[in-house]
Amino acid sequence: MSARFTLVTAALLAALSVALGAFAAHGLRTLLSERLLEVFQTGVQYQFWHVGALLVTGLLQQRSNSRGLQVSAAAFMLGICVFSGSLYVLALSGIHWVGAITPLGGIAFIIGWLSLAVSIYQQGK
Repeated sequence: MSARFTLVTAALLAALSVALGAFAAHGLRTLLSERLLEVFQTGVQYQFWHVGALLVTGLLQQRSNSRGLQVSAAAFMLGICVFSGSLYVLALSGIHWVGAITPLGGIAFIIGWLSLAVSIYQQGK
């Protein structure tokens, strides 16, 4: 995966984060229970935080597009889709079993962070 792809994807996911956050604040406030609104907002927050990680990863890929950075970028993207995506589905549909896959997205986030740490360490050698 190229640095360009990572950075473009990060920018698009950031725009989506802002749109979803606004949608939650203005469109969902009266439609969802307070608890489900919190679930949705948690998805937005984790998506936005990991967009930042994806941006850093993309910038590092411009210097040296190592396999570890590619793994990190892919893991952050997967984590956003699975973790945040499952929370969005849960909040909007009320289908609670979807929450069972949320931890898999969390594991992808952890893999992304660990892979990023190893990649940064190895670049310093």
